[in-house]
Amino acid sequence: MNPSETLSDKEVGLGWHPKRVLLVLLIFSIVMMFAAFTSGYIVRRDEGNWREFDLPFSLLINSIIIGLSSASLQWAYASARKDEIGRVKTGMIITLGLGLAFLVGQYFSFGDLVAGNTYFGGADANPSGSFVYVIMGVHAFHLVTGLVFLAVVLKRVLSYQVHSRALLSIGNATLYWHFLGGLWLYLYLFLLLNH
Repeated sequence: MNPSETLSDKEVGLGWHPKRVLLVLLIFSIVMMFAAFTSGYIVRRDEGNWREFDLPFSLLINSIIIGLSSASLQWAYASARKDEIGRVKTGMIITLGLGLAFLVGQYFSFGDLVAGNTYFGGADANPSGSFVYVIMGVHAFHLVTGLVFLAVVLKRVLSYQVHSRALLSIGNATLYWHFLGGLWLYLYLFLLLNH
């Protein structure tokens, strides 16, 4: 076991563990990237040649799925704080399953967009559709990184390296996953209100 993993946030000189600081910096960089995407979306929409279309219903279902995955991971984290390792395992597995279901749902949402004549590129493409594909695709990429992070933490849970005195890895995974869920809900509402 890595000794630095057992340090609580308050035991480190700056108040946060260096891994938490790196995670927060990563989150800020992702926020800036999506702020650029959504700002570009608004600016380009106001220039004209913008096709309005309805978002697929599957995106609402995906939003519910990612919200449930956040709840299951929060349950796993709370269980780790109480040394209820069985519940931690269950919560982590449920979260991974829901995360994969979200990705599969996004794939089907791409198909729903194509069925509605909304394309990414080519002669039939409109910038509005291209923005939606980029926003969804880049978020999906970050969600894949979150799933890898969760899988690493689950491996640590299965090795009994996550418990009430070693919460850094599951705490960081929970923070990142909640961020990705909140980011998706923001993006979905943004696209819903600005499509």
